[in-house]
Amino acid sequence: MRTLEPGLKAGRLDAADYQRNFADLHPRLGEHEALVASDRCYFCHDAPCMTACPTAIDIPMFIRQISTGNPIGSAKTIFDQNILGGMCARVCPTEQLCEESCVRNTAEERPVEIGRLQRYATDIAIDQGRQFYTPAPSTGRTVAVVGAGPAGLSAAHRLALHGHLVTIYEAREKAGGLNEYGIAAYKTPNDFAQREVDYILSLGNIDVLDGQMLGRDFTLAELQVKHDAVFIGAGLGNVNMLNIPGAQINGVMDAVEFISHLRQADSKADVPVGRDVVVIGGGMTAIDAAVQAKLLGAENVTICYRRGKEHMNASTFEQDLAASKGVHIRHWLQPKDVAHHHGHVSAITFEYTHIEDGIMKGTGHKTEIKTDQILVAIGQKLDGYGLEDLRVEGGKIAIDAEGRTSITGIWAGGDCATGGQDLTVSAVAMGRDAAESINQSLAMQMAGASAVA
Repeated sequence: MRTLEPGLKAGRLDAADYQRNFADLHPRLGEHEALVASDRCYFCHDAPCMTACPTAIDIPMFIRQISTGNPIGSAKTIFDQNILGGMCARVCPTEQLCEESCVRNTAEERPVEIGRLQRYATDIAIDQGRQFYTPAPSTGRTVAVVGAGPAGLSAAHRLALHGHLVTIYEAREKAGGLNEYGIAAYKTPNDFAQREVDYILSLGNIDVLDGQMLGRDFTLAELQVKHDAVFIGAGLGNVNMLNIPGAQINGVMDAVEFISHLRQADSKADVPVGRDVVVIGGGMTAIDAAVQAKLLGAENVTICYRRGKEHMNASTFEQDLAASKGVHIRHWLQPKDVAHHHGHVSAITFEYTHIEDGIMKGTGHKTEIKTDQILVAIGQKLDGYGLEDLRVEGGKIAIDAEGRTSITGIWAGGDCATGGQDLTVSAVAMGRDAAESINQSLAMQMAGASAVA
């Protein structure tokens, strides 16, 4: 390991260190391991794990199929409900969803490894290029999907399966959305996000137009003229800014941008990182940024959150993971001021906080932390550019139970819409369900046209 100089610096580690640090967090189970793990499932008739899954995968069924030596059949069971089941197996907080609900999750036992079993089956199918679906005969109808993230890809796949022609308009240069740009590199190594995108698109009936931004290259009104229906799965394109003195100083950057830069870098050694890094926030992005800063060679990494441990959006598993990597998590601290030396961040001042009458307030007492890099992860928000005509509630596109927006013929889902939970799995479910609603609407239109004819 190389000497840790102060300030932002790339190549802090040796090649072997990068390879070891960014190895797969949960390597795929081998065949014997999968059989042993699947044998622990009770195949419950009431399946609390299935109820806890946002996409309602038949978990007992797919595990039983693994236990009988049929991983391909297991993969189909998963993909029937969640076409992004491979990515969800890697990034879904199973410890808070299906595995938490597992009847074997007791003080004496650990739950069935549902996430790792799901990855075992889906990886085999994707590696073999096993496409289980054939699109229905063409309906002659076209649907525009705005955004090639989890919601958009899920919706596009289900619509294409019904025989509709789908065009995805993606603002970035690659499809994948959060899965491609916003997930920690050690969770999805070996370019899995793009391999999954390729697998989904192999169904056919789906075209992806990269570099097409809503409001800049096209409008919703233009899409409505060109297509028979529109689905918006644009995610949350803006970030909340750190609004304190010194927030614009060199060395202060958005954590989402930091993660994206790391994900797209040709080599981890190309990504500069500080020696003393402070991450502000308490969600998954904060954890991912902090852990990766440590893995890139930062000597001291501290997460500072304005409330208590129990208030953090990051799961207990992720918090423990960060601690195991040497990240220090401090609570009840809110940022107040950034200091600099010769134009580069040198320290940040925090005020201690507490809860008074149910409201978080500052105590007036402060502390300073030395730092040469600050990563800000205090939440993302909707980019309303091009969405001005849609009704927005709580900072998200207002939708009904089927994903319909305030404009007839336009649906939305995922993080950009009300009900979005900042989870890949919930975005997939919302995209899938909106696609079914769109399909029903188009079917009624076609039936009406046939009756008139």
